[in-house]
Amino acid sequence: MPDLWQEAMDHAVVLARKSGEIVREALQNEMKVMCKSSSVDLVTKTDQKVEQLIIASVKDKFPTHSFIGEESVAAGQPCILSDNPTWIVDPVDGTTNFVHGYPFIAISIGFAADKQLEFGVVYSCLEDKMYTARKGKGAFCNGQPLQVSDQTDINQSIIATEFGSNRDPEVVDKIFSSMRKVLCLPIHGMRGAGTAATNMCLVAAGSAEAYYEIGIHCWDIAAGAVIVSEAGGVLMDVGGGPLDMMSRRVVAANNKTIAQRLIKEIEAYPATRDDAPIDSKE
Repeated sequence: MPDLWQEAMDHAVVLARKSGEIVREALQNEMKVMCKSSSVDLVTKTDQKVEQLIIASVKDKFPTHSFIGEESVAAGQPCILSDNPTWIVDPVDGTTNFVHGYPFIAISIGFAADKQLEFGVVYSCLEDKMYTARKGKGAFCNGQPLQVSDQTDINQSIIATEFGSNRDPEVVDKIFSSMRKVLCLPIHGMRGAGTAATNMCLVAAGSAEAYYEIGIHCWDIAAGAVIVSEAGGVLMDVGGGPLDMMSRRVVAANNKTIAQRLIKEIEAYPATRDDAPIDSKE
């Protein structure tokens, strides 16, 4: 299958560039903003337009492939990762950034077969940075190889995270408690680009030692997971086990030493799994 996967990856890069053009054009025009689960969980016509473009193109070129897309799931499609070749897409990762003109917006396209991630493409469209990685083939940004930081001392590290869209006071308390514990290790600093895919690419590029978050989705991290691992990094659950892409929990780090030290400070809280039955979701 390798040649088929390369063909799919090449197509994903083309789609990411086309999608980036749509995003850049939309930023110059009036945007229609809607809410999904809450007043801070935003979606725009651009998210929907980009996802429709990607779905239509994939169905035309790879008619037997499956698809998991953020807006498709929001519209009621089940989020099921089968053995079938599956595209896992966040059409605009960083929608809140997009709405406010904050300059980190990514197109994230992951691809799995037999439930194993095979490649990832993340296009930071305002920076014009195309991050790509294929299983066993390395990770790149605009064609240049990526390598995670070699730092093993968490006190000398930058850690990325996000606040997410859950405004339940108990959840917010746990988020801030975790941040306080991490900051007071101490570390050099905490950062957040406002997009999970970009944060993961920054870990892959060696600009941050780790990124963690609870409440993200499989489409936020699928592409970034391949890019981090192919740049030499590690992926784990916030509880210390292996990454479960449907669990909505992730730690992406440059190495296990940093990841395991970080995990000790994270206060986990419940997040409904992406693959939970639709009628059981919040």
